[in-house]
Amino acid sequence: MASTGKTPAAQSAAPAGGPELRAFAMQLRHMNGEINRLAHAFAAEQGLHATDIQALGAILDSETPLTPGGLRRHLGLTSGAVTACLDRLERAGHIRRARESADRRVVHLHYLPEARSAARSSFMPLAAATARAQERFSGDELTTVLRFLATLNEELDQLRR
Repeated sequence: MASTGKTPAAQSAAPAGGPELRAFAMQLRHMNGEINRLAHAFAAEQGLHATDIQALGAILDSETPLTPGGLRRHLGLTSGAVTACLDRLERAGHIRRARESADRRVVHLHYLPEARSAARSSFMPLAAATARAQERFSGDELTTVLRFLATLNEELDQLRR
């Protein structure tokens, strides 16, 4: 039998297909649909596109100020599409572009505090649902769930590359 490099426990716990994989897929699709419903409602309320919401999320989640080029790579869009997206976000009062580095060619994107407040109120139902769900799990279980989600996101990032 060929070794996969996984421990026996990891091999038996990882669904290779079948009902476990189907159950994961169904739950992930359902969660994705509900989050998309909230995101699309926010986009419509703010006069934005779905891509604009993805851009806002990337700007918000970035550990350092994001550049238009970094956003382009993250979203997989053309430079022109990113420029149009940033123009919409700036006009709607969600972001500002700033030239803050010694290299004046570098533009950093910042999510404006007022816009964060608007987003926070729109996504409060998601935050409340998340908090209620967390209450039903132990700290160890939540650590495992977070590890699974982080690992799944790493795998999804690899698909994009």
